[in-house]
Amino acid sequence: MAKKDNKHHENLTDKKDEQLEKDRHVDGGDDRILTDDNGVKVTNTATSLRAGNRGPLLFEDFHFYRKQTAFNRERIPEKVVHARGFGVYGEFETYESLSHLTKAHFLQKKGQKTPVFTRFSTFQGNKGSKDTAVDIRGFAVKFYTEEGNYDSLSLQFPVFIVSDAMKFADVVHAAKPNPASDIPQATTGHDNFWDYVANNQESAHMVMWLMSMRGRPRSWRTMAGWPINTFRFINDKGKSTFVRFKWQPKLGVQSLLLDEANIIGGIDPDFHRNDIIQSIKMGAYPEYELGVQLIDEEDEFKYDFDILDDTKFWPEEKVPVKIIGKMTLNRLVDDYFSETEQSAFDPSSVVPGIAFSNDPVLQGRSFAYRDTELYRQNSANINDLPVNRPINETNTKQQNSYQRHAINQDEVRFNHNSLAENTPREATDQEGGYKYYPENVEGEKTTEVPSNSFEDYFSQPRMYWNSLTTVEQRDLLETLSFHLQKVQSKSVRQQNVDMFVNVDKEFATALAENIGVEPPKGSHVSVEESSDAVSIDKNMPTSPYTKKVAVVIGNEFDDKEVETVITMLKEKGVFVHLVSEKLGEVTGKKGMKVQVTDTFLTTHPTLFDSLYVVGGKSKNQEMFDNHVKEFLNSHYKYFKPIGLATTGDHYVESMSKENMIGVVFARDSKDFANEFVTAIGKARFWDRK
Repeated sequence: MAKKDNKHHENLTDKKDEQLEKDRHVDGGDDRILTDDNGVKVTNTATSLRAGNRGPLLFEDFHFYRKQTAFNRERIPEKVVHARGFGVYGEFETYESLSHLTKAHFLQKKGQKTPVFTRFSTFQGNKGSKDTAVDIRGFAVKFYTEEGNYDSLSLQFPVFIVSDAMKFADVVHAAKPNPASDIPQATTGHDNFWDYVANNQESAHMVMWLMSMRGRPRSWRTMAGWPINTFRFINDKGKSTFVRFKWQPKLGVQSLLLDEANIIGGIDPDFHRNDIIQSIKMGAYPEYELGVQLIDEEDEFKYDFDILDDTKFWPEEKVPVKIIGKMTLNRLVDDYFSETEQSAFDPSSVVPGIAFSNDPVLQGRSFAYRDTELYRQNSANINDLPVNRPINETNTKQQNSYQRHAINQDEVRFNHNSLAENTPREATDQEGGYKYYPENVEGEKTTEVPSNSFEDYFSQPRMYWNSLTTVEQRDLLETLSFHLQKVQSKSVRQQNVDMFVNVDKEFATALAENIGVEPPKGSHVSVEESSDAVSIDKNMPTSPYTKKVAVVIGNEFDDKEVETVITMLKEKGVFVHLVSEKLGEVTGKKGMKVQVTDTFLTTHPTLFDSLYVVGGKSKNQEMFDNHVKEFLNSHYKYFKPIGLATTGDHYVESMSKENMIGVVFARDSKDFANEFVTAIGKARFWDRK
């Protein structure tokens, strides 16, 4: 339905929403008349002006030329990495004052709320690639604070693939498609990437995380985020504290299996986008708690890892995470291009109270991101774009460049002047001016690494391996084998096996067998330490909230039983999808009608977290039963919860009754609905064979 007036948002939620309202525009509805971009009303936008019915088009048809030239220029260069993204608005609320640690205005008061814009993305693929690729994910948050924009750029891992920004271009070139063929797309399953990994072994740690379940999030709503870099908090007394940040989803971290991710990528390339759109439209807003890890300035060299090394994480057992607030994402964008595609994030966008460390990757990122956007958007006026515009007043002496929107009435365009009474003047520290931390810097120019521990490539990967459950280790081995089996060069495969023996001898030996190379010589590093905090399996949530259940249903179902179960599922916040052979209604034995939302043609069992097999009657019973069995076999294979209605349990007659872990039978249960909901919350039943 066309919008009836220009005011798109009746209830403006925050200062950023109020600011954006001034830029919103509606073309349709209310009997509006079409115009061109000059405001001239258009009488015909379907056929071109020509000389006679069969004659050539006429150059004077300016409506055609304006329409076509605008179309020809609709695209801008996509981001070289993180091209495929999706943006959502929300708010951040502090749990307590952090004034003792930082003077950042948005962290001063308990309950203080700050508007945010969050962009989720994949790293390798282009804009048209799939959401579920085994890939690094971006998790960028722009805080619209009263002191200016603060950008926090996270990944779904706490470690990065390089320890120095100098190598960033190299690793991207290695990960991207082959320059000769431009394939494969959105995958590291090719020779170049693994040749890079084996010959730049600081990458081994992040590769372990990438090949783990963390590389395949079930949803952006169940994905953690770490800005990876080391920053400083600065309080109003000038005291510095080293800090790293962490976003923890309130739903817990959940992942797809490799097979699921590959299948879903073909069935629904927009899987993660559709998931977050559905949840926000249903009012089940994604929530993330923000935590900080803090290290005092005097403890910089206390640990067995260098706190400036982004290929190392800070184990939570040694540096605990303090939860300081919560982000809620509650509003979708109105215009993907204007808001998501034109959004720009930059690690150097900080506010007073947050400062840089000498982290070598951070130092490079602070230049690279802004420079990328200057090229991509072809203008220095990036922050004039509505999505990037700060909510506080801006007074700069910057001028001109492409697409300048502001009309500056000042005749004095330089600082330190008398004609404008030296305005806008420089702020004092007390007035909220950004003051750089006065760190003592000395030493000779060098390209040497900051410390010897930068070159300890395997102690933390070994600790990470030790931290995983048997299920997670098996999954990591399978995923790594899958990617290396796509590598044509036997030498490259062998080099990777010889590298991973440093992580674990048994692991590398099994890998060698899977990918057809010689077993490794040597052994792993002598590290027995582990960290339960990094394991997904050890920290699995048990809530069914927003899990998706496929209710596979036909006619002549048990009305009371189905109504009871579906009511319970919805009360617990489970997303219910009724799947059958065609759209329309199916009818129970006593006349109850339910609306089918998905069909066997339009959906697939891998898109759901659990299955409720109701069964029923169909005109083509054999085909219907085959589809039901396909759903049943898929959920069983992937260890997912299954509920069997009294009209549906005959579908498992051919399956072994001895291994029905996670399968709930209505016929055998006095409280089937509750038992099934509990099973949905457990997500996976790994003991199933």
